Amino acid sequence: MTSDDTTTIDWDALTAAAHVMTSRAYAPYSGFHVGAAALTTTGQVVRGCNVENVSYGLTLCAECGLVSELVATGAGKIVALAVVSGSGDFCSPCGRCRQLLVEHSIPSAQIDTPSGPTLITALLPGHFDLNRLEGG
Repeated sequence: MTSDDTTTIDWDALTAAAHVMTSRAYAPYSGFHVGAAALTTTGQVVRGCNVENVSYGLTLCAECGLVSELVATGAGKIVALAVVSGSGDFCSPCGRCRQLLVEHSIPSAQIDTPSGPTLITALLPGHFDLNRLEGG
């Protein structure tokens, strides 16, 4: 798979992988289990689940776990992403995760939504990136 080839994505398999991760979530406080799975530029599928903390502010979103696995395994960049709840419903990433996902995705990366795949960058218009650090 090339980094710009988003036409061969098996969204059903990616969503199923995300749903499996909901069973691994640690959500004793909210009971809201979230799983995420992404296809990467190396062809790997990386995954994450939410991990709550009694202080709530230290809770880790499923997307945070996914990005951590992405970096730790050298899996490249995100090409396609699915995020779902324990009931199988699509979940929209929070603002913090949107920024993380944009930075660790190819420009044409897509996320599955109830209305179909859309660009991850469309979730965070005007995102902060390296160009802003360089005065661009």
